[in-house]
Amino acid sequence: MAEAASNAALPSDLQVSFVERYTDGVELSKGFVQGLRFEITNGAPSFRVGAGWHEQADVTVEITSAGARKLNVLRSADPAYLKARDELLRSGEMRVVGDPSRMGAWLDTVHDPIVDRTS
Repeated sequence: MAEAASNAALPSDLQVSFVERYTDGVELSKGFVQGLRFEITNGAPSFRVGAGWHEQADVTVEITSAGARKLNVLRSADPAYLKARDELLRSGEMRVVGDPSRMGAWLDTVHDPIVDRTS
């Protein structure tokens, strides 16, 4: 994410935060659960592994481990990806609070490299 955001020529006044947390994730050190926090402050991206149980951001995604595995084997152009994402949202296995478009169009380029690393 940090690399994609850095290559996106972000506006220098962009301020946005993103948290993704596995609702059934492994507890990490320092009271964090499996997940991440990503921030863009004054157009500069930063990243932290782990998310607090109740940590919020401008965009917060909560997902089960099984739901993340379903998505992380499907490329973004695969119609099954949108179908799986919509089903996870309907079932409550995935919840999105906030507007992910606030992160910018570069965010759409991040999914497929994740698939490459996890499949």
